[in-house]
Amino acid sequence: MEKYVLPPEPLTNEAISERLTTQAMLRVNSGLVKKRNLVYLELNGCSGNIISLLNGQNPDFDYTLQSLVNLRYSNSLMVAEGTQAIEQLMEQLDDDFILAVEGAVALKNNGLYNIIGSLEGEPLTGLKAAQMFGEKAAHIISVGACSTHGGVSAAKPNPSESVGLQSVLKEKAIIKLPGCPVHPDWFLGTLSHLLLYGEPETDSLGRPLMFYSTLIHDRCPRRPFFDRGIFAEKLGDKTCLFKLGCRGPVTRVDCPTRQWNGHVNWPIGANTPCIGCSQFGFPDAMAPFISYDTTRVVRDE
Repeated sequence: MEKYVLPPEPLTNEAISERLTTQAMLRVNSGLVKKRNLVYLELNGCSGNIISLLNGQNPDFDYTLQSLVNLRYSNSLMVAEGTQAIEQLMEQLDDDFILAVEGAVALKNNGLYNIIGSLEGEPLTGLKAAQMFGEKAAHIISVGACSTHGGVSAAKPNPSESVGLQSVLKEKAIIKLPGCPVHPDWFLGTLSHLLLYGEPETDSLGRPLMFYSTLIHDRCPRRPFFDRGIFAEKLGDKTCLFKLGCRGPVTRVDCPTRQWNGHVNWPIGANTPCIGCSQFGFPDAMAPFISYDTTRVVRDE
């Protein structure tokens, strides 16, 4: 008799990722769920997302990743380099794999502003790699703001003509995890959901609702100050940071309750405004990050 994995009971956003990763590891270890291959491309960006992922705790990113998938390619994490690394990458084209892409896709000069290796004596651009592997992948995850919509790599004046991954894979369904950087829980939770139940429910922009459904403003511990019109006048004040430029009212993500660096703090907790890094349009649409606009009101920005 075939065994089925039951969906998890309703949980808070914060608990969902840990529950999913724990269940996925147990199911993979018991043979109920197949361990999948993962190709992780790093394109035009700062590698901030892979650094953030390596800082993951409870569950630990390195251990969890090895328990969930067969990591077939990662520029930062694999032992092989040069020709050997690219050969390992190309071997995956004929196999089943999940594709994760960090960084924007540079279009300038047919992609030559971002080269990830050499293939048959020719530069292997990030553009070509994204197209080749995007067309063959069973599932695609855009990791971080640059991959989801261009992010900092596509900020004005955008000399590399960088774009988000969806712009070069227009017909493909892509799970988007915006953030600068992405939180380890968002990536591991999404990966675990793929293994257990398939692709998670997303909003109209492709963001998983289990992480990106609620405005920061609606769960911010300083919301009572906003409601009473008590606003910070300078950085360091313990009241609402809205009139110093906080983008919480237009940013959907679970930072207030999930928090960062081992789930211990987040920007507002450190007395700095949210800069809206997980919102589409970041950074240009969220600038300036700090302002002293005493006339600012809540509106759709």
